[in-house]
Amino acid sequence: MGQFAFLAKTALRDSRKNRGKLFMFMSSIVLGIMALVAINSFNYNLVKDIDNQTKSVLGADIMVEGKKPLPAHLKVVVDSVPGQRASQMEFFSMALIDTKDSAEQETQFTRVQAVEGNFPFYGNLVTDPKDAKERYQEEGGALVDDGLMLEHALSVGDSIQLGRQRFPITGRLMNSFGSVSLGASFAPSIYIDQSRVKATELVQTGSMVEYKYFIKTPEGFDREEWDNSAVRMKPFHAEDFRVTTIEDQKRNLNRAFSFLNSFLNIIALVALLLGCIGVASSVFIYIKSKISSIAVFRCLGMKGSQAFTVYFLQIFILGFIGVLIGTALGSALQLVLPALLKDFLPYEVSLSISWRAIMEGLSIGTIVTSLFALVPLLAVRLISPLRTLRASFEDDVAPRDPLKWVAYAAIVAALYLFLWTLTDNVRTSMYFTVGLVIAFCLLYLTSTGIMWLVRKYFPTNGNFVLRQGLSNLYRPNNQTRILIISLGLGTAILTMLFTIRGLILSNVDSMDAGSQPNMVLYSIETEQKDEVAALTREMEMPVVQEVPIVTMKLAGWKGKSKAEWMQDSTRTAERWVMHREARVTYRDTLASDETLIAGDFTGAVSPGDSVLISVDKGWAESLDVWLGDELVWNVQGALITTYISSIREIEFRSMRTRFFVLFPNGVLEAAPQFHVLVTKTPNNEVMAKYRRAVVKAFPNISVVDLGSILTTLTDILTKISYIIKFMAGFSILTGLIVLISSLLLSKYQRIRESVLLRTIGAQGSQILKINATEYAILGGISAFAGIFISTLAGYFITTVELELEFAINWWAVVIIFFFVVGLTVLIGLWNSREVLQRSPLEVLRREVG
Repeated sequence: MGQFAFLAKTALRDSRKNRGKLFMFMSSIVLGIMALVAINSFNYNLVKDIDNQTKSVLGADIMVEGKKPLPAHLKVVVDSVPGQRASQMEFFSMALIDTKDSAEQETQFTRVQAVEGNFPFYGNLVTDPKDAKERYQEEGGALVDDGLMLEHALSVGDSIQLGRQRFPITGRLMNSFGSVSLGASFAPSIYIDQSRVKATELVQTGSMVEYKYFIKTPEGFDREEWDNSAVRMKPFHAEDFRVTTIEDQKRNLNRAFSFLNSFLNIIALVALLLGCIGVASSVFIYIKSKISSIAVFRCLGMKGSQAFTVYFLQIFILGFIGVLIGTALGSALQLVLPALLKDFLPYEVSLSISWRAIMEGLSIGTIVTSLFALVPLLAVRLISPLRTLRASFEDDVAPRDPLKWVAYAAIVAALYLFLWTLTDNVRTSMYFTVGLVIAFCLLYLTSTGIMWLVRKYFPTNGNFVLRQGLSNLYRPNNQTRILIISLGLGTAILTMLFTIRGLILSNVDSMDAGSQPNMVLYSIETEQKDEVAALTREMEMPVVQEVPIVTMKLAGWKGKSKAEWMQDSTRTAERWVMHREARVTYRDTLASDETLIAGDFTGAVSPGDSVLISVDKGWAESLDVWLGDELVWNVQGALITTYISSIREIEFRSMRTRFFVLFPNGVLEAAPQFHVLVTKTPNNEVMAKYRRAVVKAFPNISVVDLGSILTTLTDILTKISYIIKFMAGFSILTGLIVLISSLLLSKYQRIRESVLLRTIGAQGSQILKINATEYAILGGISAFAGIFISTLAGYFITTVELELEFAINWWAVVIIFFFVVGLTVLIGLWNSREVLQRSPLEVLRREVG
């Protein structure tokens, strides 16, 4: 104990002169810990609120939903559950709006929610006036989204038309219950009483309606036991109904936000990792500056392990202080994240201090910081007492230290375990860890190769400034490895984030380019299709597509019925493709956005022939079928046996109707069907006029403005990109602090060389050019290596994970390249100002003293 006290006192005394430098060295860890604590605090508060507010999100204890009304035999099962009941029909429709400033009526694509009963049971519809939510059903009125009313200058008491029925506006809807879907973003909600739906004539054969049935169970009812009963649930699954309890909703919400949590956590990890690299690089340079002091300690009888303890205590204590500061700042910063992410959350996240996040930040920060600092600190044990006499600046010749490899292994293991705890995904954690190791190795090999090439081949008879600048890349106390690794990783992350963001936004933009259609009309009845097409052409708009749609269900495939496949434990078909209600069309040609990749397309069949269909490649793989396989369809009660004759690949970026299953002509013409028409309007004025004409003449038809949907989608992606940039700012700022601290620290190593150059007659301008040359080369190599790594990673993420076409925005890459190079040079030159502003003797005295 006495020996430890002596070593601690020695560490304290030795650090007196260098505390300012050491604290600057540790500053890079502050942002990493701040990001980690802030993000984990937000995540834990989000999970806690999911547990507390799930009832408010679901609105009931049990919800049953499907694409059709509940059949009688399932209604019996639902009615057997004790408690209060309510139901809801949800569908999209055009609304016709009278305007006060113009004789022309306006139209609006809306999300109609027709409610029966006192729903929601939990949570609340916020209306103005407050009692409107109790009156609108009895009075046959409507609750209309506040944004829609403001846009069209509507007031309570005005009316709005849905289909063939006009509804008085009973109140403003200040929130839309449970509206967390994309549809809620581009289609404002209108609540009406369910008994009024029939009068609108909006729900016809083939209409896309979501039917929901809600139950509020009494206290003591075991929802989990009821939901987990296989015998009870099988009939629901067979009829394509989904049953959701509060417990299911909690799991669904946790899964829905798991990607957000993982993304935020990875950003925090990257910031923390860059901070740790800054710690390692700072400690490495600091220890090199203390070699003479360590050698003196060794001459006075101090063992290598004791010298290691002295400097480990210095780094550990100041590192812990940095972790404490980062933890405090992170706890404060987490108050900002709910406001930043409010557009993507189903409710307001509570703001409270998360002691779990704080303890994790303290423990993880301390452990990871210590591990990264350990690698350069281990060299202290091997410093020889002879360094007090040795004139050479070369490193001591010592055998390879096996403890360094143990430290490296511990760092990789800690990163993997940390990632695993954050993402709860073994594969993601492994990929990310391996990717980081590969990136680190590539940057290390790049820096080592540059040093070797310059040392071996740099021009000995070239320009003085160039020779000195290149020589600095491999001279003692060089920063080549440190800066290339830290700058390279920071550049790679920054470039990859901008690349992926740009690719997503460009893919959305391309959907609305050139001759792409921008308007879709659906729910067109067969007797209306010719009139709608004629109206479209009258307004000099093209009929890009006019296709019939028949709804059907998959009854069996490969010689087995659907029920038999459901009992088969060896099946490989995915549930979504087995249970999904198929909307198919028929025609005798392939569309321009379809590519035949296998088999022969059959466009027509004669009576008595086998029905040969074409299916999408992804759909076929999901069902585990291929050419020649048999598929049996239930078309409105009639069974049709078909065989796959061709496989297509569909271009999903095209703004046209696309069908997984394509029938030939001569089979479905007599089946119940509705039609979809796709067109393109030249401008917003014609679009508004066309919508008014269609809704007035055919109130049952819904007109979808793809342009507004794309605008909304772009707005959402812009918000996401803003969040990405904000969170990536942690990594960028940490990387900049690593850069600044490493470059400022290098001042104390390079200052003697600059003084010597001035002493032998070098001018200030030459010293500036020498430093500029060195830092420009370092910045250029680092930026190039980082961009190369980001290109590889971006290609993998874009093509494999996001399934988008990979492309690079070279302008962004060029800007990032010159930004990194310019910043490196500017900070490097800033370091030189002290040497140029004061006399060499004054500078040397200050550094020695």
